[in-house]
Amino acid sequence: MLTLGLSGGLSFAHEEMYDIPKSFTHDGAAVLVDGGEVIAGIEEERLNRIKHSNKFPIEAIRFCLARGGVDIDRVDRIAFYASEEYCNALLGRVRLLTGGALPRIDARTLLAAKLGQGLGRPIDRDKIVFVPHHQAHAASTYLLSGYDDSLIVAIDGSGDFLSGLVAVGSGDRIDVLKTIPESKSLGNFYVSVIALLGYGVFDEYKVMGLAPYGDPARYRALMSSLYTLLPDGDYEIHRDRVGALAQAIEVRRKGGPFTQQHRDVAASLQEALEALALHVIRHEREATGKTRLCLAGGVAHNCTMNGKILYSGMFERVFVQPAAHDAGCALGAALHTTLAAGALKSRRRIEHVFWGRDVGGEAEIERELSAWSRFLRHERAEDLPGRVAEVIAAGAAVGWAQGGSEFGPRALGHRSILADPRPAANKDLVNAMVKKREAYRPFAPAVLAEDAREFFELPPGEDEFPFMIFVLKVREDKRSVLGATTHVDGTARVQTVARGSNPHFWGVLKAFKDRTGVPVLLNTSFNNNVEPIVDSAHDVVTSFLTTGLNYLAIGGFFVEKRAWTWEDVAALAVDIPRHVRVDQIRRFVAMDRAATAFELRNTYDAGVRVSVSADLGEALMRADGARSLAELLADAGVDEPARAQKAAQELEGLWAERFVSLRPRGA
Repeated sequence: MLTLGLSGGLSFAHEEMYDIPKSFTHDGAAVLVDGGEVIAGIEEERLNRIKHSNKFPIEAIRFCLARGGVDIDRVDRIAFYASEEYCNALLGRVRLLTGGALPRIDARTLLAAKLGQGLGRPIDRDKIVFVPHHQAHAASTYLLSGYDDSLIVAIDGSGDFLSGLVAVGSGDRIDVLKTIPESKSLGNFYVSVIALLGYGVFDEYKVMGLAPYGDPARYRALMSSLYTLLPDGDYEIHRDRVGALAQAIEVRRKGGPFTQQHRDVAASLQEALEALALHVIRHEREATGKTRLCLAGGVAHNCTMNGKILYSGMFERVFVQPAAHDAGCALGAALHTTLAAGALKSRRRIEHVFWGRDVGGEAEIERELSAWSRFLRHERAEDLPGRVAEVIAAGAAVGWAQGGSEFGPRALGHRSILADPRPAANKDLVNAMVKKREAYRPFAPAVLAEDAREFFELPPGEDEFPFMIFVLKVREDKRSVLGATTHVDGTARVQTVARGSNPHFWGVLKAFKDRTGVPVLLNTSFNNNVEPIVDSAHDVVTSFLTTGLNYLAIGGFFVEKRAWTWEDVAALAVDIPRHVRVDQIRRFVAMDRAATAFELRNTYDAGVRVSVSADLGEALMRADGARSLAELLADAGVDEPARAQKAAQELEGLWAERFVSLRPRGA
């Protein structure tokens, strides 16, 4: 049985629906499952290049069908990640928010219409199945855990007017024991407090990383007033009392400096989340007698909390689905539908999530690299792992792109940035030169699976941590050795790498160990701070050229940068991404003077506006993906070299911010 699971929003990438809150639809994805075996899976953001994409996942659908070698008519069921009742209520809310701009339409009809529009053929409405949101989360974790018997807990912000559920898995059955109302949402509780720290939705993991720098005792009493633990694993959340906490601290503006107050609030919030989650899970452990736990939902991406559960000793085994957020619901919806149809053939534990697009064959990669010859020099490396290990040991940061991309938010050695884990200064170096993010945020270590216990305190019976979703303790005598990947509290978000499931990445780790004696590398996602993780060879080259990375290893090639000039940039073909628009507007620039101005905006965030010069604006209005900047400027009447140079330098900045796409002409 072929099942296509979907998560995501209502509009295509080029369509604007600003009035839909981000919390309604985000993290779009598609997964194709055959009898429980994953054939293909990818998040829409990897393809449309919109972080946490709230768009309809049409590119992900096309990829999955192509990878499976089928068209949509061959698919038996199309499973969406929310109940039909919730989707219809959401459409009613959207009609209200848009003043009736959305036609009166039900969710099934709209979903079939979007699929038909995107795939160019009519879709059988009867193939569409709506899966309750948290049941999709539950299926995604239990059915891939390899367990025959388990407690299942899904916790997130919201979905289907709920914020979680508790279930038990036994063989091929998943039985829901209880649901958690949205009023008790741990995800929404966390977001409401981090707003005081200048953060919002999708920033939760940043506060998790900030927490170890603080003292939870300072605001423990105030934080405790925001919730009440009740008997039988129950609790209440008092979000209306967050204002009292706001009165006690200096609220941080977004982008502002951090004070010790902010660090202490983060620490007490993390402590509160752990107290609430363990209160629920401990009760359910005792009530059900289950000795194994499966976790999913956005809150399950709190790796520190996961580590506390693991070390608590409550369970013999703990499994966290690596794409625990809403993208993982595409996976769960497909699995749940397969199970409900009695067509599930496998419940094997997943070994990897390399279900995405391949970075390319050798010939394809070489064509991409050769097209950029004015910017890059490349060569085939006979011993690529050894070459990469050598430059890393010498202090370089290297982009590493191999094979199929990872499903989920973690780079697990197929789309990674690698560096030496030993010098503590490397954390600041990679944060500044590549990631361009807050300096306090930690980096994760990847370690050869066979050497993991030598460096990290692994609980008994748990030897494999391939998904970088648990924070574990670094052995005390190894903390100084792993200066760049050991957090301030002596922990690390560990990934173990097995030769059988991740051979290319295992090879570079082994090569680094052979040269340094340390079987560990600093591993972070291959992207900068404004883009999703890279996916295609073009994404890889773009990110490499617009960050401070020293070298690139892609396929079998070792790549270095050349020095380029503004004329080289001006020779590149300019294109505008589908989710970006160029506006030419007339506005007052002084009390008594109006002028024509140009702005770049996007289709998913009304708050994003970037002003561009008149020369570049005129050129971008003419961009078609085929003509170079030099040609566009000439067409716009810009023929002075100084003005052209200024426009090229401005364009290069927009390229780094991903407002424009540049390619060698003819590539």
